[in-house]
Amino acid sequence: MTTCNPFTLDGKKILVTGASSGIGRAIAIACSQMGADVYLTGRNTGNLEQTLQAMKEGGHQVFTADLGNESDIESLAVQLAPLDGIVHCAGVSFRMPSKRIRKEDIDKIFQPNLYSVLELQAALLQRHKVNKQASIVMLASRAATCPSVGNSVYSASKGALISYAKCLALELAPRQIRVNCICPGMVWTRLITGETLTQELLEEAQAKYPLKRYGSPQDIAYLAVYLLSDASAWMTGSSIDISGGGEGVLA
Repeated sequence: MTTCNPFTLDGKKILVTGASSGIGRAIAIACSQMGADVYLTGRNTGNLEQTLQAMKEGGHQVFTADLGNESDIESLAVQLAPLDGIVHCAGVSFRMPSKRIRKEDIDKIFQPNLYSVLELQAALLQRHKVNKQASIVMLASRAATCPSVGNSVYSASKGALISYAKCLALELAPRQIRVNCICPGMVWTRLITGETLTQELLEEAQAKYPLKRYGSPQDIAYLAVYLLSDASAWMTGSSIDISGGGEGVLA
């Protein structure tokens, strides 16, 4: 009797946006280790090549693209082969008191965190680049439901992403295409170390997590692999918290 591994990604073609660093890079590497052919996209070709060098050998490809540019989105959608998995991981974050928010601040966060996701996903669907029984994974955040000072625009962008994903899951269910969100707590990437928060504050805050640490990109990558695999075949429209037990973004 042959036992099939439901967690394998063998033979799957998976697109990972934001694959040049951080969580996106970790997801791309983990997918390659599980047998997938991974299509990497991001704005920095050099960083994408570094990700590629860290991956297990396979039919991987690099596509340099600025997902804030409509023509780049269209070009990417045209070039890609039909996909079995998509990970929308590109995003930005910065903190600002709500009373100082300007339209350009909203656009700066909503463009990569929300607008680009909607535009790219629409382009892929219109060009029939998403196979039946594919899995779509979106990197949201605990910030959508756990408020923290100065984080209102970022939190709003991730809350909107979760709402979009739930609607998309219903629309794509007839084709057995699944859509789920990952909602991490704080993860050690440049996204948080580049903020105005000091290293001392970050160290103090992570000690309050029940597991006594922030997450690593690999922690998130392993959950993404599960959602991309057939092991999660009965899961769609879900938003999964992964936060080391932390109740708040900086708790």
